[in-house]
Parts: sequence; C-alpha cells; structure tokens
Amino acid sequence: MTEHITPDTPAPTRWRKSTHSNSEGGSCLEVLDDHPAGVPVRDSKSPRGPALLIPASGWSSFVSAVKAGYLSP
Repeated sequence: MTEHITPDTPAPTRWRKSTHSNSEGGSCLEVLDDHPAGVPVRDSKSPRGPALLIPASGWSSFVSAVKAGYLSP
C-alpha cells in the first residue's frame, strides 16, 4: 500500500534528483534517501506538492514497472 506524504515532513537526508531526469524540464523525479518508512518520490517541478511513499519492500517492483513502461501516461 502507498500513502501520500508532504515534502515538509522531517527527514534524515535531502531530496535528490533521479539520474534519469533531464535538465530541460521534462520528466523530473526526486527521491528521498534513508526515509524510515520507505522511498518517498515527488515531481521535482512541484517540490511543495505531494509525494508518494513507496514501501521499501515494493521499491524494486516499482522501478521495474517504470522501466518496462507500465506506468507511462
């Protein structure tokens, strides 16, 4: 199960931009490392917007689905 979190939630580390994001303002994704509840993901173009919290146990499945194109709009 996933839940929404806000970017202002205290966290032990900073948000970092995905290495697959480009500098032209296209699909930009940020993740927050070392979060105790899982892997928060947000749109870097909307840093004050919501973030999706993916449980650590489902992270590899999520990444595989994105790479396979299953989550494309």
